Amino acid sequence: MAIIDKTRYRGLVRASGGPRYAVALAVDALGTGLLRPFLLLYGVTVSKLSAPVTGAAMTVGVVAGLLCTPAVGRWLDRGARSTVVAASMLVRVLGVVLLLANSAGYAWLFATAALFLGIGNQAWPVAHAALVATVSHGRERDAALAAGRALRNAGLGAGALVATACLAGGVEALRALAVVTGLAYLLAAALARSVRVHARPATARTEDQKPEPVPRMRALLAANVVYVFCLNVPEIALPLILVTQMHASPVWSAAVFVANTVLVVALQVPVTVFLSRFPRRAVLALGGVVLAVSYLGFLAAASLGPGRGAPAVAAVSVVCTVGEIVYAGSSTALVTALAPDRGLGRVLARFQLSTGFGLAVSPAVITALAPHGPAALWGSLSAATLLAAGAVVTEQDREPTSGGLVASTRPRTALSIKDCSEWSP
Repeated sequence: MAIIDKTRYRGLVRASGGPRYAVALAVDALGTGLLRPFLLLYGVTVSKLSAPVTGAAMTVGVVAGLLCTPAVGRWLDRGARSTVVAASMLVRVLGVVLLLANSAGYAWLFATAALFLGIGNQAWPVAHAALVATVSHGRERDAALAAGRALRNAGLGAGALVATACLAGGVEALRALAVVTGLAYLLAAALARSVRVHARPATARTEDQKPEPVPRMRALLAANVVYVFCLNVPEIALPLILVTQMHASPVWSAAVFVANTVLVVALQVPVTVFLSRFPRRAVLALGGVVLAVSYLGFLAAASLGPGRGAPAVAAVSVVCTVGEIVYAGSSTALVTALAPDRGLGRVLARFQLSTGFGLAVSPAVITALAPHGPAALWGSLSAATLLAAGAVVTEQDREPTSGGLVASTRPRTALSIKDCSEWSP
C-alpha cells in the first residue's frame, strides 16, 4: 500500500526544505558516514595518538558541542535558518582540515579538530529542525522531520559501507576518506545556504501581540535522556551482550546494525504518517512502552544461551527498532509543536542538550550495568523507560490540537515578504 503518493511525495520534499536542501542533507550524511564512525581509528592510526588520548579528545568535542547549543538556539531565535544549517556544516570542514594538518601527531590539534566536529554535530540537529519547522506546518512537519531522519540514516549507512570497504587501504585510505568528507561538508553547506530560509525574528511582534510562554518541558527533557538510550542499543549494548556474554559471532552484531539502518530508512516516514492521527504525547509514550517491552525481550533472549540466544536477540532488535522509529518520529515533532515561534530555537537547543547528554552517558551506563548480568541491564532500562513514558503523559505542557497529515505547506512561522522571496527550494 502506497501511503505517500507522488503528489504528496513532492509536497513532502518541499515541506522538508526543497530538493536542493534534500541533496544537501544526503551529501552531508554521506560525508559524515565516511569518517565519523572511524574517527577513533583515525586518531590512533593516522594522528599516532594513544586510544585514551583520542577518546578523551572526542569526548571533549561532544561536551563542547553541547555547551554551544544554547548560543545556536539564540541565533535561530533571531530569525536565521539556512545560515545556521550551513554554518554547522562549515565548522566541520574546519575540523576535517585540522585533522588532515595533524601529521605530526599533536594531541592538542586533534582535540581542536574534534572540538569543531563536535560543535557541528550538535548544532546541526537544532538548526535542521528549526528550518523544517519554519517551512512546513502541522502534521506535514512531522512527516518532513521523519523524512529527514530516514534520508540521514541512509546517507550515514552508505558512507559507513563505503568507508569499511576502503579501510583495507590503511592510513592513506583514512586520509582520503577525510578529504572526501571535508569536500562533502563544503558542498552540503553551499547547497543548504542557497535555500535561503529566514524567519521573522522573535522580537518582531506588534504591540497587541502577547508573548507566548516558553514551555519548561522538564519531564519531557528528563524522559528524553532515558529514551535516547535506545539509539545506542544496536551499537553498544547488543554487540557487548552478543560477543562478550553469548560468545556469538560478530556477524550477528553487524546484522543487527544493518537491519536497524534499513528499517529506519524504510519505515520512519510511513510509521510517522500512520501515527499522525494520534496525539504526539500519546505516540511518544507508546514508543517508550515498545522500547521497554523490547528490553524485556532481550532479557528473555539472554536466558536462551549462546545457541538460540543470538537469533532471538536479532529478532527482538526489530521490536526495539520499531520503538526507536516511534520515538524519533514523535519527540522532535512534539517539541516543535510545543515551542512558541519566539522561543523555537531555545526550546530545540534544550531538547538537543538532553539528547546529547543521554547519548554521552548511555555507553558508560550500559557498560557499567552489563557485567552485573542481563537482569541488571535490561531490567533497569525497561523500568527507567516505562517511568519516562509515564512522565511524558502526565506533564502539563500540552500540544496544540491538530488533525492528521495535511497537504499544505504553509509556514509555521510567519515569514516577511522579503523572507518569502528568499526561500527558493
